[in-house]
Amino acid sequence: MRIARILTRLNLGGPARQALAADPLLAQRGHEVRVFAGTPSKGEGDLFDAFRARGIQVERVPGLARGLKLAGELRALHALRRALKSFAPDIVHTHASKAGAIGRRAARVVPAARRVHTFHGHVLEGYFGETLSRGIAALERRLARETDRIVAVSHATADDLLRLQVVADEAKLVVVHPGIDLDPCLAIRARDGALRRLIGADEDDFVIGVIGRLAPVKRPEWALDVFELLAVRYPRLHLVFVGDGDQRGLVERRIAALAPEQQRRAHLIGARGDMIPVLADIDLVLLTSRSEGLPVALIEAAAAGKPVVATNVGGVSEIVMHERTGWLGGSVDELAYGVSQYLDAPAGLFHSLAVRTRLRVETRHSAKLLADRLEAVYRSVLEERSCAS
Repeated sequence: MRIARILTRLNLGGPARQALAADPLLAQRGHEVRVFAGTPSKGEGDLFDAFRARGIQVERVPGLARGLKLAGELRALHALRRALKSFAPDIVHTHASKAGAIGRRAARVVPAARRVHTFHGHVLEGYFGETLSRGIAALERRLARETDRIVAVSHATADDLLRLQVVADEAKLVVVHPGIDLDPCLAIRARDGALRRLIGADEDDFVIGVIGRLAPVKRPEWALDVFELLAVRYPRLHLVFVGDGDQRGLVERRIAALAPEQQRRAHLIGARGDMIPVLADIDLVLLTSRSEGLPVALIEAAAAGKPVVATNVGGVSEIVMHERTGWLGGSVDELAYGVSQYLDAPAGLFHSLAVRTRLRVETRHSAKLLADRLEAVYRSVLEERSCAS
């Protein structure tokens, strides 16, 4: 198969990480994969060279970027039309809202190509005002009608798409859980030390990691609220933000407003390309989002044997088993209580928890499983075309 994959950008987020895991395996199976993507925002990291190092051809799409910029979107549409017409793919697979809207319109220049779109979560409610949300939902409904298969990264996301009537034909909808290269995380058995040296944390300090973009939907201020509730009672507690984004200024101001002793234990280190030293040194991952699909950061945390305390949104509960591999809550107080359970836990609990978390993700979220599932989706839509003809 000739597969065109279209993403808004190849940042360090979930969609690009999943493509980087699966596409080299698809290429090894004889498929021709070509990735089309825009340019990440400042501080987001860029996996462009990583794709090329793995043997995947990547093309930059001028004008394709986050945000609403009509001139850029028109440039991206024209560039993608030319590129897809030249490549003549069998499959056009788009990811997330922006690339999905532009990429599926561009795919019309290759009438024979089957169209697949993945929702890595959604912005259909809770992100924007009611009027704009209705407009986005209407656009997604129109695009869904000309899409052969809609992929949701979690059962919760699939349920939302049906509830919001984005997908009218349930037969078009399939759940494909994320997959990544788990081996580096599974191999973690001891602390690395680099992160703790960077933030000035001692060996017996307890380090909470907040991993991901600093964006409004991630609610980084909640993480600081949790920290403030616990910092006095637990003087060896550290909080570290691993990521960057447009909420960086907010986080910096909030840290600066902390009491001096707490400021010393709250850290912002930016995005990191290599997460293994980070995961090795943290004790717990905290997620405070108000909306998610199925976060890759939590898959990595589980593979590294780390407990997760998270808001129970989207597909989070499909990774985190409440009170078995982590703690799920719906408020700052509930999240703080969940963190305290691990701060007060005996050391032996962490060993048994690590075994459970690793077994759970190893059998569900590997790169091979993702490649297998995507290949099956692609074959099914091509077979439907063959039967129809």
